[in-house]
Amino acid sequence: MADASVRPARAADAAEIARVQLSTWRTAYGGHLPVDVLAATDQDRAGQLWRTAIEAPPGPGYHVFVAVEGDTLVGFAGLEPDDERADAGLVTTLLVQPRWGRRGHGSRLLAAVVDHARADRRTALQAWVLERDTASVGFYESAGWARDGWVRTLEPDGTAIREIRLHTTLGPTAIDGEPT
Repeated sequence: MADASVRPARAADAAEIARVQLSTWRTAYGGHLPVDVLAATDQDRAGQLWRTAIEAPPGPGYHVFVAVEGDTLVGFAGLEPDDERADAGLVTTLLVQPRWGRRGHGSRLLAAVVDHARADRRTALQAWVLERDTASVGFYESAGWARDGWVRTLEPDGTAIREIRLHTTLGPTAIDGEPT
């Protein structure tokens, strides 16, 4: 395997993030998301939105990370403050292209999210995951996350899509040399 790492996203990554996002949605979520929604998603527009998220985040605590193997961007993750809990962060997305799966990219992305959440003084993390996406649910659960009982239903084209919320507590660590 070529060198694999995770780093903060750069504006130049935006188009590749959009490409990975849409190809992963179409490959991994084809049976979970409405066909019309997948077909209507514009890669150029998604790239513009990612560029804005990277270059001009709405405030502190907003982060985008990319997983790379060699020179290839293979996955990405987003972290932002949780609107419902001041002490928590929200993993807005964590995707690795299926053909690059099972190589540790998801775990490295999640570790970067946890490290930055701690640096932002978050004590917990939450993520919304498609209820039918057993691979992603299993990934989070294998990392020690648990379902908290919350469910939400999205209807992007009138078709109900159920998501479940998973959460984890971040253990105490020394931040900036301060004792825990």
